[in-house]
Amino acid sequence: MNGSVLMVGLGELLWDVLPTGKVLGGAPANFAYMSSILGNRGVPASRVGNDPLGKEARQQLHRLGLADEYVQLDPNLPTGTAGVLIDAKGQPTFTIHESVAWDFLQWTPAWQELSAHADIICFGSLAQRTPTSAETIDRFLRNSRPDAILIFDANLRQSYHDRATIKRSLEHADILKLSDQELPILASRLGVRDMSQEELAFSLIQEFQLRLVCITLADKGSVLLSESQCVTHPGFAVEVVDAVGAGDAFTACLAHCFIRGHSLEEIGAYANRLASWVATQQGATPPIQRAQVRSLLQSVGRAGGKG
Repeated sequence: MNGSVLMVGLGELLWDVLPTGKVLGGAPANFAYMSSILGNRGVPASRVGNDPLGKEARQQLHRLGLADEYVQLDPNLPTGTAGVLIDAKGQPTFTIHESVAWDFLQWTPAWQELSAHADIICFGSLAQRTPTSAETIDRFLRNSRPDAILIFDANLRQSYHDRATIKRSLEHADILKLSDQELPILASRLGVRDMSQEELAFSLIQEFQLRLVCITLADKGSVLLSESQCVTHPGFAVEVVDAVGAGDAFTACLAHCFIRGHSLEEIGAYANRLASWVATQQGATPPIQRAQVRSLLQSVGRAGGKG
């Protein structure tokens, strides 16, 4: 597939409050932004409060080149925020506040139309932490086209995930993406034990008819598994500022390449390259021009990974 692809990030839109200040975040919004800079039509579908942070979030979306037409406005609840601590290796720990606007996503005619036209929809577990948003996300996914690619970016945060949510999400998904730290948590929720990483991935592919499982390994790269392949990439050695949003950049590049028919080897190389660049920047939505992105990804063929 060539040209622009409609890639929707469905779920939470929030402010990540880092030690250095606040930056717009939430995995779906990060996914939409990275999809956009890759040349697609990246669209965040979320909900913010009718408050100063909500107004600022909309303004920031515009500055990032994203439309806010599918970002709902809640008249009562505040815009979401998350406290972020960064460890010595640049890895983040999140404290996500509850009873915020994106906990009450609403099924609307506009969202019905968006879901029916999306080429790719990326969703996670976090925004399904309340029954209201879980039901809305379920309807959004069920209303998608049969040929749309649905990506479950697990995003297992704090205690906001259970067996029912994970199982329902996997039943919707074509692609599962998660980190090596999230994989054993997911396995525990599903009651799976005594399996290696690869055995578990292949088991999930079989049980849920997944087209791809992607396991990210922080600075050690990634593993991509389909029914017939297992492809590893060692990642790229960079000076990490913070890793907030690096996984979302990986997912966006994965989706961008997958729908265009790239090989798993190419997908792993490109996605790791974009993710590693984001890790050298502050926050999840660092400014970058599309021409710079093209140059960055073109460098993959020249530089290779760590190994």
